[in-house]
Amino acid sequence: MVAACSYEARTFGIHSAMPISRAFQLCPKGIYLRPDFKKYTQVSRDIRTIFRSFADLVEPLSIDEAFLDMSQEVSDGEAAVKVAQSLKSTILQDQQLTSSIGIAPNKFVAKIASDLKKPDGLTLVLSHQVQNFLDPLPISRLWGVGPKTETRLSQIGIKTILQLRHYQKDVLVRRLGKMGAHLWNLSNGVDNRPVMEGRDAKSIGHEHTFPEDVWDNETLEQTLVRLTASISQRLSKKGLSGKTITLKLRYSDFTTITRQTTLREALEDESDIYQLARKLLRKFRDPKRKIRLIGVSASSLQSENESARRQMRLF
Repeated sequence: MVAACSYEARTFGIHSAMPISRAFQLCPKGIYLRPDFKKYTQVSRDIRTIFRSFADLVEPLSIDEAFLDMSQEVSDGEAAVKVAQSLKSTILQDQQLTSSIGIAPNKFVAKIASDLKKPDGLTLVLSHQVQNFLDPLPISRLWGVGPKTETRLSQIGIKTILQLRHYQKDVLVRRLGKMGAHLWNLSNGVDNRPVMEGRDAKSIGHEHTFPEDVWDNETLEQTLVRLTASISQRLSKKGLSGKTITLKLRYSDFTTITRQTTLREALEDESDIYQLARKLLRKFRDPKRKIRLIGVSASSLQSENESARRQMRLF
């Protein structure tokens, strides 16, 4: 069976789940590769690590999809687009893979938006644009509408999301049961499900890929200041501190090293994290090689002890 196929292969009529024998008939000169699930799993993990450097809440949807809750990181659509562009750039530079992102007020609309301009798309749907965005789309775009449900809806004259939205909700419920109410809500852009982490974050980190590889320590250490400040803010917001500080360096030839230090007591102050990260940089960096990427993370996370609150910071 065809597990996946490129967009070039799809022009020949090939699609996922098609028998390989049929794919050979349609495209005999195509390049066929055996799956490497071990590699896919590792790449998926690496990309999720990148996700968690951008957002506190990440909900994996599949091996190559995830929801990111950016509501605490960005204040408007313009800021969200800038973050999304940075995320796409990081994935491309780190994994040599394109990605498609949908930005929207809820998970359902964001998922549709992410699918529209593949394989390298970015679609923004603001709150006041949701209905105009959804209305022209076919009902097959709705979660839960498979071939059978699509046929049933088509039989009563519903072929677009707009037509479904204008249909009486109680009639849909009588015809389709709970699914009718679910689809009617989606057609009206209603999806109140939160992004669920699924597991506690094991680390909090940030990394930066330079537009051009760098030599000088000043640039590297200034970048560390920004990265550690972001980590400290996220730790503080979550009421966490970390005992292990890890430095990540990627050289111009893509060789990547990580070095870490573990403390007796956990910390979350940006100055402390910076000092440790800078110490690792000065100790382990190869000064003869240019650096492409630098990253810092805090792990071995602990909740703050309520009986020993630390003094509040002035800023």
